[in-house]
Amino acid sequence: MRGRDEAPPVTLRVGSVTAVETRKVDTDAALVEGLRRDDPEAPELLVETFGDRVYRLALRITGSNEDAEEAAQDALWTAARKIHTFKGESAFGSWLYRIAANAAYQKLRARKAKAHEVALDDVLPSLDGDGQHFEPMDDWSNRVDEQALQGEMRRVLTDAIDSLPPDYRTALVLHDVEGLSNPDIAESLAISLPAVKSRVHRSRLFVRKRLAEYMKSA
Repeated sequence: MRGRDEAPPVTLRVGSVTAVETRKVDTDAALVEGLRRDDPEAPELLVETFGDRVYRLALRITGSNEDAEEAAQDALWTAARKIHTFKGESAFGSWLYRIAANAAYQKLRARKAKAHEVALDDVLPSLDGDGQHFEPMDDWSNRVDEQALQGEMRRVLTDAIDSLPPDYRTALVLHDVEGLSNPDIAESLAISLPAVKSRVHRSRLFVRKRLAEYMKSA
């Protein structure tokens, strides 16, 4: 039997998590309370509950499986170790995503991987004062069910998202993949609500433009 003072092993694999023991956590509050009282199962439950999501976010920011795995491990460990700094003024997930984003950005800066980024102003249509683009977007939605195109479109979509600058990519992934609300994203990334809306909107336009270009040539 493991003593209360002995930390349980935490194993994080690329794209998945393995917990030594599993126990359903009904609410984030229960998980936070378990971490605060040094429940020996709490770190495993943290990995089980948030490990995949933290890894996906780190992967989108860094573009590297190795860096994403290390950033996710660092973020989960930091969250467990510094749980006393979580004041409950925001959602626990938002607090954790902020730690994860910071860890991933540190990996990215250390690697100085900027060669794949693009300048949004060079590729996006011009926006008017209301944030709407002047140029009409092509309507290719009636073709997305063509089976031969679906696999290639997924590749184009992934490439388009990966081509976004990290701060735009992070906002888009948190909103459209992880399902966070704009206020939660603002809290996670320590940016204003208008900045979140702008990043998500412009990222979507960029991705849609890339897909439209592909559909024209398909």
